[in-house]
Amino acid sequence: MSLPDVLTVRRARPAWFAPRVLRTEVLAGLMVALALIPEAVAFSIIAGVDPRIGLFASFTMALTIAVTGGRKAMISAATGAIALVVAPLAREHGVEYLIAAVILGGVLQIVLAAGGVARLMRFLPRSVMIGFVNALAILIFASQLPHLIGVPWTVYALLAAALAIIVGLPRLTRVVPAPLVAIVALTAFTILAGVAVPTVGDQGALPDSLPVLGLPAVPLTLETLRIIAPYALALALVGLLESLMTAKLVDDITDTHSDKTRESWGQGVANIVTGLFGGMGGCAMIGQTMINVKVGGARTRLSTFLAGVFLLVLVVALGPVVALIPMAALVGVMIMVAAGTFDWHSVRPATLRRMPRSETAVMVSTVAVTVATHNLAYGVGVGVLVAIVLFARRVAHLVEVTGVLDPDGGTKIYRVSGQLFFASSNDLVFAFDYAGDPAEVIIDLSAAHIWDASTVAALDAVTTKYRARGTTVTITGMNEPSAARHAALAGHLTAAH
Repeated sequence: MSLPDVLTVRRARPAWFAPRVLRTEVLAGLMVALALIPEAVAFSIIAGVDPRIGLFASFTMALTIAVTGGRKAMISAATGAIALVVAPLAREHGVEYLIAAVILGGVLQIVLAAGGVARLMRFLPRSVMIGFVNALAILIFASQLPHLIGVPWTVYALLAAALAIIVGLPRLTRVVPAPLVAIVALTAFTILAGVAVPTVGDQGALPDSLPVLGLPAVPLTLETLRIIAPYALALALVGLLESLMTAKLVDDITDTHSDKTRESWGQGVANIVTGLFGGMGGCAMIGQTMINVKVGGARTRLSTFLAGVFLLVLVVALGPVVALIPMAALVGVMIMVAAGTFDWHSVRPATLRRMPRSETAVMVSTVAVTVATHNLAYGVGVGVLVAIVLFARRVAHLVEVTGVLDPDGGTKIYRVSGQLFFASSNDLVFAFDYAGDPAEVIIDLSAAHIWDASTVAALDAVTTKYRARGTTVTITGMNEPSAARHAALAGHLTAAH
């Protein structure tokens, strides 16, 4: 083999072939797998299904998205957001209908990806993104509180030890991830010392067999479609929103770009596979992704794939051992993840004083709604709506109308500047002196832009008022898009009387 051929082969090898990268990816995947177990069990309980369904979903989602996803190193598994969406369906119609909804939701995600849903991410303001991150951090922290209420005092001692290891060990060495050391050390201590504290095994039964491929046992009728379609659509939208925003967050952390369209249809494929193996569906997980990317330092698909493999091995082959892990160790890991996820700079007094109030209002509304509803889709939706309203209000105040009378007194020229749309053009009709103006009026729009039918209707109202008084009105200076919109709509927006 020639030297150029050798160099080509070396360039084609995956990045994780390097021993140092491989070690990082393997250890990160193991940490994520350990953190996934109690989360998947808890989300299964929220959804009202057997813990095995959540664990199988986490396994199949991680393995599939490692291949189909568009964001390297991002973790997808069973999530609380999806659990909240499908819980009513599982409660009212049973697990088989839930699985059917997961498969249909995956199909809808592929359809939405083909329709370009990923491009909508560009319309998310930065303040909504910050609110999304801060709300996630609060939810991650809040989800750990039940494990700290009504427990023996030894739990708090173990938690303190876990936090000390996670914070202090990196100052000594980074060869082995500190969270993994904390989990192993505290598990060994509780076993050897015979300390009785809540463990992973107390959260629910772990599976002892592999998931089986099959179709949900539901009738293939329109009635079934009517039942599952609303839940499938909600699952598709919530899953894509959380996944795409998490992908954008990882893009910022790693200074790399991801393929959002591929991630969208990849999530769909992962949910279809998950449903066929009897899982409850899922999407990207911000907490476990932060463990993988920020704590573990993973950057490739291998960590995501291994997280799924390790998860299956841990719960099926090593279930009795995993069941002995104290919850205090995992709670310590998740608390540090929450602290690392929160954007502390955004709430500093100096930042808040410098930031426009509208931006702060958008961030706060996103956080408040997300935390109150435990639904990221609601929080982001409200945040975007607040941002739109405040932006429209701010832009509407930038429209100015000034009138200048010609020296001969026979013509008055009104110069309109600014962005003309429904919020700014509603008061346009009151900016003219209909009774006092001369016989000819020119409205100069060279410094303005017409955006919608509301503005055309407002200009129609102005010209109608002038013509009723025998005044000739001429509109000039429109740019090409404004002229085209005005020509198409002028005189056709109100019924003739």
